[in-house]
Amino acid sequence: MLSPAAVTAASGPPALLAAENLQFLTFSLEGELFAVAIEHIREIIEFNGLTAIPLMPAFLRGVINLRGAVVPVIDLAARFGREGTTIGRRTCVVILEVELAQRMLPIGVLVDTVNEVLTAERQQIEPRPQFGARLRAEFIVGMLNQDERFVIVLDIQQVLSVQEMSDLIGLSVDAHTG
Repeated sequence: MLSPAAVTAASGPPALLAAENLQFLTFSLEGELFAVAIEHIREIIEFNGLTAIPLMPAFLRGVINLRGAVVPVIDLAARFGREGTTIGRRTCVVILEVELAQRMLPIGVLVDTVNEVLTAERQQIEPRPQFGARLRAEFIVGMLNQDERFVIVLDIQQVLSVQEMSDLIGLSVDAHTG
């Protein structure tokens, strides 16, 4: 397992399918392994609480102060339509950068634990399954075959689509006020 703040990566455009050797940060969520291309990772911090925002959907767990910047924290389990993450001793916030209107925005995701950085060759990534992944198909880039286990490689731009989340937040506020 990586310790929080052990991984810091430079941001850059997604090059997942163009590169031959790929690196992924893996993390666990409800016992399942997920991976995100390392170029999206800004840093990992230990969960030290957050500020909840009233009337927000369950997946928007709150905000944190990251060196003076307000960063929203998404509960990835809730975003996937599951029960919200139970905070434990190894719970971390992975700070990712997602692109919106040609700007990179920091967004935190709450995960059960961060595992390791994997290096894989492109051919180790198998096509996403058509069914049975318990996730929306557009959230999955593919399945990483690593030592006879499969790790779900996430398309973080789709998972953290700012436009889609903004639409959902608008619906949530409308449901509470209207």
